[in-house]
Amino acid sequence: MKGIWTWPSEPAEQAKAILKVAREDELVSILTALTESPEGLSNAELDKLLKNNSQWRTRIHLEELLATGLVQYNVQLFGNAGRYELTELGRSVMSRIQAP
Repeated sequence: MKGIWTWPSEPAEQAKAILKVAREDELVSILTALTESPEGLSNAELDKLLKNNSQWRTRIHLEELLATGLVQYNVQLFGNAGRYELTELGRSVMSRIQAP
């Protein structure tokens, strides 16, 4: 499976990883939505946001973002939907992607 599944330790490789993320419209859409939603978003909310009619694609993108450490998943108590939120690394990457 193509994609970024680990966050590199070398700065040059990190720059390449940021470019790969920036080229993936759906990854950027997810990260942008999470940037704008401080309380996080659920699977269903992200799926609706992407409008790709594919929960599997949404899930793969989220797994990729989780694996790289850009996003974290928080389980909610009492049966509420779990929520994805940006990590500090995710915020840092988004600031670099959004920089002019």
